[in-house]
Amino acid sequence: MSTKQFPKDFLWGGAIAANQAEGAWNVGGKGPSIADVCRGGIISGVADKEIDPNLFYPSHDAIDFYHRYKEDVEMFAEMGFSLFRTSIAWSRIFPKGDELEPNEEGLQFYDNLFDELLKNNIKPMVTISHYETPLHLATEYGGWENEKLIEFFSRFCEVIFTRYKDKVKYWMTFNEINNMHKIPFATGAARIEEGPDKLQRVYQASHNLFVANAHAVRLGKEIMPENQVGCMLSLSAFYPNTCHPDDVFEAYEFRRKSLFFSDVMLRGEYPAFSKRIFEEANITLDIRSGELDLIREHTCAFLAFSYYLSTTYKAGMPVYATTGGARGIDNPYLEKSSYGWAIDAKGLRYVCNELYDRYQKPLFIVENGFGDVDEISPDGKIHDQYRIDYVKKHLIELQEAITDGCEVLGYAYWGPIDIVSAGSGEMRKRYGFIYVDRDNEGNGTSNRMKKDSFYWYKNVISTNGAALFEEE
Repeated sequence: MSTKQFPKDFLWGGAIAANQAEGAWNVGGKGPSIADVCRGGIISGVADKEIDPNLFYPSHDAIDFYHRYKEDVEMFAEMGFSLFRTSIAWSRIFPKGDELEPNEEGLQFYDNLFDELLKNNIKPMVTISHYETPLHLATEYGGWENEKLIEFFSRFCEVIFTRYKDKVKYWMTFNEINNMHKIPFATGAARIEEGPDKLQRVYQASHNLFVANAHAVRLGKEIMPENQVGCMLSLSAFYPNTCHPDDVFEAYEFRRKSLFFSDVMLRGEYPAFSKRIFEEANITLDIRSGELDLIREHTCAFLAFSYYLSTTYKAGMPVYATTGGARGIDNPYLEKSSYGWAIDAKGLRYVCNELYDRYQKPLFIVENGFGDVDEISPDGKIHDQYRIDYVKKHLIELQEAITDGCEVLGYAYWGPIDIVSAGSGEMRKRYGFIYVDRDNEGNGTSNRMKKDSFYWYKNVISTNGAALFEEE
């Protein structure tokens, strides 16, 4: 392989989540999800106990992908996508989450979507649970703190694996599962506030998620042995702020709190360092008979992750979460986006090597993108050179990681079409190669328009990345 090429079977595409794109929140038998009670984004918005009909919830209409997916898939195909990541809205299949029989109308919608993708030579990639747990499972059961969700999730997996086994090759169980620490409501449908029992509750919910993940892998092997079930984490880069040993080691420990999740799901056991965490925080997990064996025997086939930015860590400092990952001290060597996110393309190469060295399992970049305020120019077009520059730099570093020896199966750009922000519920912060005429209050035609980046990404894909290295 030339140092300036991607593998010939490399998968190029884009990624969305059902709750940020589909809309139609109560159409076709769908029940409410945890995203549907969030004013603002699922990550940083206000999560109501129930839906107030007098308030605006961004996920209720989103960009109406539910009704307009054919139009959107046609544009994805024009760009040359070979991969499209989306999620299956759990409450579209099981409206409350604990039913015994699925909702046929919901199942048929995803049949139609996957058929449309396959007709256009685009492989569907599915996140089984992407910040859209049925609301009933949060309010009546307490979310993933309750072991009963393992049974409900396994039933969900069995239904969709059986239904779509001939249409979907790549599956991921839980979106950014390591965000249980930072955003437990989005990740685990659990309202866990700060307090002396927070870590106990977070790790118990995480254990239940691990068991459910192992059940999904087991079911995947039984129902669709030719397909792959992977895990997905938020893994933007994380550096020590200085070479002071305290900064270096505490940054290392902070990173391990994320890699703890992939350690369990890829290696099949709790890492040695978790023993000290549990002892010092007085954590005692309720581990039922056979669960550790299940986790050990059914590990994930690949590691998918999101990468947006990097941050630096100073010993003893508080670290807060954004949609792009943990945030700490500003890095003086890096430029920032207008939203304050450090632009660090080299960090993507760093993380790919970090992960492949640790696990020697295939990697998928399933989120990477640039959010900004896009303006329509007097010529009626959107000239988003800033987005092109960001993606180009990251793809060049991704190719370097592949040349380093990392096995990377594909790249799915986050938000190839403008969608509702998970962080704030905004439409104003746009990621897409395709513009959607809709504002923060839900006004607009929802008509689609191609940006300059649309044509640029199309050229990158058509040359399998070679266009990235052409002389300008």
